Amino acid sequence: MTGTGALLRLVLRRDRLLMPAWILGLALAPVGYLSSIKAAYPDAAARQHFFQLNASSTTFVVRNGPLYGSSVGNLLAWQCGFVPVVVGLIALLTVVRHTRTEEEAGRRELTGATVVGRHAGLVAAVLAACGACLVFGLVTAFGVAAQGEPIAGALALGLGFSSAGWVFAGAGAIAAQLTWGAGGARSLGIGALVLAFLLRAAGDSSSSAGRLAWLSPIGWAHRLRPFAGEQWWVLALGVVATGASVAVAIALSARRDLGAALLPARLGRSGAKASLRSPLALAWRLQRGTLLVWTGCLALVGLLMGGVAQNVTEMMRDNRAVAEVFSRMGGGGAVLDTYLAGTMTLFGLAAAGCAVQTALKLRAEEAAGRAEPVLATAVGRLGWALAHLTFACFGPAVVLAVAGWTTGLAYGSGFALVPAALAQLPAVWVLTGLAALLIGCVPRYAAAAWGLLAAFLLLSLVGTALQWNEAVLGISPFQHLPRLPGGTFSAVPALGLAAIAVAAGAAGLYALRRRDMPVG
Repeated sequence: MTGTGALLRLVLRRDRLLMPAWILGLALAPVGYLSSIKAAYPDAAARQHFFQLNASSTTFVVRNGPLYGSSVGNLLAWQCGFVPVVVGLIALLTVVRHTRTEEEAGRRELTGATVVGRHAGLVAAVLAACGACLVFGLVTAFGVAAQGEPIAGALALGLGFSSAGWVFAGAGAIAAQLTWGAGGARSLGIGALVLAFLLRAAGDSSSSAGRLAWLSPIGWAHRLRPFAGEQWWVLALGVVATGASVAVAIALSARRDLGAALLPARLGRSGAKASLRSPLALAWRLQRGTLLVWTGCLALVGLLMGGVAQNVTEMMRDNRAVAEVFSRMGGGGAVLDTYLAGTMTLFGLAAAGCAVQTALKLRAEEAAGRAEPVLATAVGRLGWALAHLTFACFGPAVVLAVAGWTTGLAYGSGFALVPAALAQLPAVWVLTGLAALLIGCVPRYAAAAWGLLAAFLLLSLVGTALQWNEAVLGISPFQHLPRLPGGTFSAVPALGLAAIAVAAGAAGLYALRRRDMPVG
C-alpha cells in the first residue's frame, strides 16, 4: 500500500472540480424535494391522503421503494428513492475511471514505475469514491436537518445514500479487474447496478418475495428506514459488503498482469465485412452498445411513468399545490397532459445524456490513440467526426421515440405520445453541438459537456420547482420547447435551437480540423 496517500491526493486533485459539482448538485435534489413537499402537503390530512393513494401502488413502489408513513420525512425519503441508484452509478464510474481507464491510457504504468505499492492505485480510487459518497451523505443530512427535520432521520437518509455508493465503488473495483477495457468494466458495473435495482423492486412489490430486497444494496438504503424508526445496524451490511468487495478486487488484481484482465478477450474477425469498411459503419460498431442500453433503460422508465399516470392525475386533481408543481414543468392545460408533458421533459434530459455520451466517444477514441490508425487511412477528420456525431443526433431520436411509445403503451394511448417525445430533440441537439464544440476547441475539457447537462437538469427540475427567475431558467434550452401533449407546437423556438446546435457543431468541426491530434 506504499504511496496510497500520494495517489489519493492525485485522484482528488484531478477530480477537484467534478467531485464537488456532483456532490453539491445532487444534494440540492433532496433539499428541493423537501421544500416542494412542505408546499404541496402543508397539513397532516393532505399527507395522509398522499400516503393512502401511493403506498399500495405497485408501480410507485417499484420506482421509489416502500412508503413507511405520512410524515414530511417519510415522503421525502420516498421521493428520494432513486437517489441511491444515482450515487451508486457515480461511485462505480469514479473507480473505473481512476483504475481501468488509467491502465488503458498508460498512466498507470508511469505511476507504477515510481515508489508505490501494487494495489495503491486501486485503494486510492476506492477511498476517493467512498469519501465523496460520505461527504454527499453528510451534506444531504445537514441540508435536510437545517430545514427542521429530525437529525436522526436526516442522517439515516444521507448515510443510506452513502452506503449504496460505497458498495458500488467496491463493485467497480472488481469489474476493473475482470475486463480488458474501461468500457467493459463500466458495462459490468452498470449491469450489477441494474440487477440490484430489479432485486429491490421485486422484493418491495411482492409480499411473498420480500427477502429479495435484502439482497440489494439499494434495498438496504430503504431498509434503514429514515424517519420511520431507523435501523442503524443495516449500515453494517454496506460497510461489510464494501470491505469484502475491495478485498476480492485486491486478490483479483494480484492474479493478473498490468493491462491484462481475468476474463478472456473476445477476438474479432481477422478482416472486416464489406458492410463495415466505412467511418459510419465503424461508428455504429462502437456506439451500438451505448444506444441499446439507453433505449432499453428509457423504455423501462416509459412503462413506469405511463403506468402511474392515472395515480398522478388523481393526486393533481386532489391537490392544487401538486398540480402547480407539475404545471411549472409541463405547462398549463389538462391535468393529465401536464403530467405527460413533464414526463417528456425528463425523457428529453435523459436523451441529452445519451447524446453527450455518444458525442464524447470521439474524444475517447482520440485520447486512447485509436483515432490515429483510422485517420492514417483515406478517412478524413470531418468524415470520422461526422460519423460519430450522426449517432449523437439520431440515436437520441430513437431513444425518445421508444420512450414515448412505451409511455403511451402503459397508459393506453399507443403511439400518440411519440411526437411529444420527439419534440425534445432540438434541445438535445444543442447539447450535441456544445459537446462537439468542446471537443474541437478545448479537448482536454470536453467532459465539461456533462457539467452543462447537469446545469440544465438543475434548472429544469429544481429551478422550476422553486420558481427561479425566468431569465435564469431560460438558460436551459429545454425551457424553450413546447409543452406537449396539450400545448401548441411552434416551429420558431425549435428552429432557433436547431440553428444553435448546427452553429456550435460546425464551429467544433472547424476547430477539430485545424488543431493538433491527438491531444492527450
